[in-house]
Amino acid sequence: MNPIKSKKRSFSFSKSVNSPVLGNTVFFDQSYFHHMLHLERRRTERSKKPFLLVLLDISRLIKTKQDKKIINEIKQSLNSLLREVDMRGWYQHNTIMGVLFTEIAEMNEAFIDTVIHKIYDRFHEKLHHDWFNNIYISYHVFPETNQASSEDVPFNINLYPDIETKGLSKRTALLIKNIVFDRAGSAMALLLFSPLFLIIAAAIKATSPGPVFFRQERVGLHGKTFLFYKFRSMTTNNDPLQHKEYITKYINQQKSAAVEPGIFKLTNDSRVTTVGQFIRKTSLDELPQLINVLKGDMSLVGPRPPIPYECDLYHIWHRRRLHSAKPGITGLWQVMGRSRTTFDEMVRLDLKYLREWSLLLDLKIILMTPKAVIGGSGAF
Repeated sequence: MNPIKSKKRSFSFSKSVNSPVLGNTVFFDQSYFHHMLHLERRRTERSKKPFLLVLLDISRLIKTKQDKKIINEIKQSLNSLLREVDMRGWYQHNTIMGVLFTEIAEMNEAFIDTVIHKIYDRFHEKLHHDWFNNIYISYHVFPETNQASSEDVPFNINLYPDIETKGLSKRTALLIKNIVFDRAGSAMALLLFSPLFLIIAAAIKATSPGPVFFRQERVGLHGKTFLFYKFRSMTTNNDPLQHKEYITKYINQQKSAAVEPGIFKLTNDSRVTTVGQFIRKTSLDELPQLINVLKGDMSLVGPRPPIPYECDLYHIWHRRRLHSAKPGITGLWQVMGRSRTTFDEMVRLDLKYLREWSLLLDLKIILMTPKAVIGGSGAF
């Protein structure tokens, strides 16, 4: 995992931040520090109260027999700065130290400058000159809606080590999912359904001018975009504004609207063709996504792939559905409610899937999908 680095900067000192009082001096190991970072992120996503993650990259120092001495002196220098509520530990064992500054009254550039300035000042005072010049400090503010950051990027997986960490057994299962379920499964399904592809393609061409396939940019794992395929179910040259308005209502749903049937569905849409109505109702328009699975952009099972303008409307906690698994053709949302659920309920189902994922769960969802497709209830 590559460290997050930032160049050393000059910082203006502000007397508005009082000197912290030394309290808890526990230095957590990597596993527990990642766990605490995860808990703090979850807390701040709910409360919107920010916290600051400071990373100290000491990898250039840990190359001599003085490793232990260097680490201890850096820890002692940190301890004299931190409050009891601040947590410190290994972000990456023996190479990157992390500090979580929590319970912050007001998060702004002045506060961040003061914190970083104090760390530099203390290190300059306490550490050997060669050590001081080889420590790289970076920071990141959570929740991510707060723009103060030493890395001007919307999402960096290095800041989510708990998402990246997977045990050997889970990595093996994911490899089986990728090779057996996804690649081999999609290739077999494409061969099996090839006659159906030809029938649907012929029906689309016979009843509506335009291409057989609908292509659209979607967001995949870690925010990477890809070209998404479906059978075209609507007339061509449509203005996407109506769908954007629908998505905005669906995500920013009002409590009073959630109980009204169809309020978030594009019902009686005149742009949908006769063939399109049938393939939407039966979800046959989704079959070309097998091409996406074969290419490696998607999985057979996973969260629904969003449109880029959807992601602009996401709350912080919604984003977690994008960073743990590839999007899928089917998933818990598709077999347990589909468009009958609210958006928040859909995201919770995606997160439940990500928490409880196993090969057996994927198999169960695949086996449940035909019933959901045949029923057609709630399909877009």
